[in-house]
Amino acid sequence: MLKVKTPKTGKARRELEKRAPKLVETRKKTLILHGTKTSGMLNSVLTQIYHLKKEMAVRFSRKNEDVRPFESGGEASLEFFSQKTDCSMFVFGSHSKKRPNNLVIGRTYDHHIYDLVEVGVENLKPLESFSYDKKLAPKAGSKPFIAFIGEGFDSVEELKHLKEVLLDLFRGEVVENLNLAGVDRAYVFTAVSSNRVFFTHCALRLKKSGTIVPRMELVEVGPSLDFVVRRHRLPNEGLRKEAMKTAKDKAKKKEKNVSKDVIEGKIGKVYIPDQKVGETALPNKAKGVKRERREAKLRHGEAKEHASKKQKEYSE
Repeated sequence: MLKVKTPKTGKARRELEKRAPKLVETRKKTLILHGTKTSGMLNSVLTQIYHLKKEMAVRFSRKNEDVRPFESGGEASLEFFSQKTDCSMFVFGSHSKKRPNNLVIGRTYDHHIYDLVEVGVENLKPLESFSYDKKLAPKAGSKPFIAFIGEGFDSVEELKHLKEVLLDLFRGEVVENLNLAGVDRAYVFTAVSSNRVFFTHCALRLKKSGTIVPRMELVEVGPSLDFVVRRHRLPNEGLRKEAMKTAKDKAKKKEKNVSKDVIEGKIGKVYIPDQKVGETALPNKAKGVKRERREAKLRHGEAKEHASKKQKEYSE
């Protein structure tokens, strides 16, 4: 029997609550690591990806000999790192004679390998090789535009899978409303052939257009490189169904005494109980009571005077 450990401190409980499943998930963190052997180009690519996702990325600098994503038994260390860092995506770099400058991009579900895409990296141009006005540099953590150009992303199975993974990797936080002034970058992926994709990172420059919507210009700020698709592994059907499950929306509770109208909008009814003013006890010093007493005394005095006059008349 496995022993289940419960958190003993408030900090541990809060950390577990953050990692627990939610109806609306937070941004996906990315784990960046490399294998036993890497090349200078591959190290530069991993650094560039880390800079693009700096706020939501964890990078390991040590070599990882036991990580082999496509081999059985080589996933255990990767799944352990995913659970330890609470990362739902990973980028793994390795270099060999058979597969030079190799990059494996994958997703996890419940900290188990969900799917994998293996690409080769070619024609790298790092950030430092581009010259542009530094005022146009995109801000860290800003929401990007993502463009996929080419029919291959809709017809070729490998490119369709690569599109899904790249979209998850670079899209950032999912939002409902977006301020156009805060969008300052664009990721452009172009399908050159059935297995080659050109990637470039551009800054957005907003200019006057004479209308409400400004005119946009793209300024290449780097990095740019080519992805050559080598292998990919789709999730099995059972795991896919499990990962695609969504929680049912809870039925809204009916609000009492509230109705909605097309013209007037939300209408509410307020019920006020009977105040029973006649039975309410008034204070002795109330001005109204004093006035009534004075009037009663005057009436009583007038009645006495009238009665005494009648008695005098009868006696006479």
